[in-house]
Amino acid sequence: MRAVLLTGFGGPEKLEYREDVPEPQAGPDEVRIRVAATAINNTDIWTREGAYGSPEDPAASAGWRREPLEFPRIQGADVVGRIDQVGAGVPESRLGERVIVDPMLYTGGERELVDTEYLGSERDGGFAEFTTVPARNAHPIDSPLSDAELATFPTAYATAMRMLNRAAVRDGETVVVTGASGGVGSALIQLAALRGARVVAVTSAAKRERALQLGAHATVDRRCDDLAAAVRALVGPVDVVADVVAGPSFPALLRMLGPLGRYVVAGGIAGPLVEADLRTIYLRQLRLVGSSFGSHDDFAQLLLHIARGELAPLLAETHPLHELPEAQKTFVAKDFFGKIVITVEDSA
Repeated sequence: MRAVLLTGFGGPEKLEYREDVPEPQAGPDEVRIRVAATAINNTDIWTREGAYGSPEDPAASAGWRREPLEFPRIQGADVVGRIDQVGAGVPESRLGERVIVDPMLYTGGERELVDTEYLGSERDGGFAEFTTVPARNAHPIDSPLSDAELATFPTAYATAMRMLNRAAVRDGETVVVTGASGGVGSALIQLAALRGARVVAVTSAAKRERALQLGAHATVDRRCDDLAAAVRALVGPVDVVADVVAGPSFPALLRMLGPLGRYVVAGGIAGPLVEADLRTIYLRQLRLVGSSFGSHDDFAQLLLHIARGELAPLLAETHPLHELPEAQKTFVAKDFFGKIVITVEDSA
């Protein structure tokens, strides 16, 4: 089959397009999916770069579980396609089913989510013609949306859903969203607005109107001199900061929170190592919450929103499979709003 192999930690040159990769076979309680579309995520970039470090050495090369990764690996978590093979224990009636994949491969409760395998990281994913997943992770989808549009949802929106659930965002609260033009940030805007929250999106001036169209109450330019003052001037102290950027803005993000405010983080695009004045945290009685990916329950919530047509699929552009290295370069440049998707069928 055609596939793109990640051959080691490094730059886009570590992605190798091949047409002679053996097709995977569905094992017991698994299904094989003929892939139609797979989205690119920050995790793909950070995994390729080995950017997660280790508890002992922040500069160490490692996958998202902060441990060595096996190569070669086929990346790609956000898979949409049709089941073309079923393993033992899976009814043949599922053959031909259009599915969207929950990429978190754990069983049991959400505590297991922390150390789960992730499709495209610990197990081969969707940057290929075929991939296999546990049957329970392949959810039937009946939607007028295209395969590429559906592929924009899984990781970004489930991650955003978990952030909001972990921070217990409620109707009427004010939520600041950083990285608002990216996959998780744009998902946060929509999902928080659906909860009745008032959203302030931190983004560039060029992307301001799109954030407002998605449901943001207001926007703040991410390049402003005093981010905390700019937010407080618009809406006063905020209840929740949902952050995927971190870096030098971290102290300002804490300062904009009101008493008993919550800061929830699921990424560090601008840098994972930050400084903070602990007095801000304990005197304001702030809560700092770590969040990563989404649980199966979060994914089920997401599927309900998709079924009701409540979410806009933010498909920025598509690329054929063999253009994955170039597509990842475009992704890293961040000159787009939403998601970049790799289309696999007929992409040679």
